[in-house]
Amino acid sequence: MRCHIAARNCAVYALYNRRAIIMVRHFYKNREDRVEPSELEEPSKELARLAEEQLNDADSDSDDRRTRGRKRRTRVLELYNQGYIDTSIDHYHAALVMLYGDDVSHFELARSFARRSVDLGSHRAWSIIAAAWDRALIQRGKPQRFGTQFVREQGRWTLGRIDPKVRDAERALYGVPPLWVQEQAVERLQRREERE
Repeated sequence: MRCHIAARNCAVYALYNRRAIIMVRHFYKNREDRVEPSELEEPSKELARLAEEQLNDADSDSDDRRTRGRKRRTRVLELYNQGYIDTSIDHYHAALVMLYGDDVSHFELARSFARRSVDLGSHRAWSIIAAAWDRALIQRGKPQRFGTQFVREQGRWTLGRIDPKVRDAERALYGVPPLWVQEQAVERLQRREERE
């Protein structure tokens, strides 16, 4: 019975992952969205570089930040389609890049990559699963589960709507701080913005 459930879950994961990639593909038909790989760069090192660039770019106010992010996401999808994303760390880096997307399909794909990273042994990917899950829910107009996302409501930073059924114990399983800690963090962000 255990093998049957695992095989079924694997099939569902593969179907879900394929559907997410198909959903994302139509966004990147234009060739100018491509990031050209370095001739000598190994795929794993390239993924690590793309993830680092994405994290460094997240705080940028530059106008072309979205374009650079789109190019990175396109390159991650190319590497995935070519079969180069196979290790836990590769999936982790791919998840980081997709997490900063613009669309629900990006967040769902980030969640899929992070799940695969966890399945392959990377426990730090749990927090990406939570963040991607929350981003997808917010994008759909639903309450977030874990409280990982700070949103602007009526000119103030808040956690927005949060599913009251999710407890801090479940948040801890995903590497997310308790809700009261998240609330303090959003209050600090609001105070800092008011001072500036």
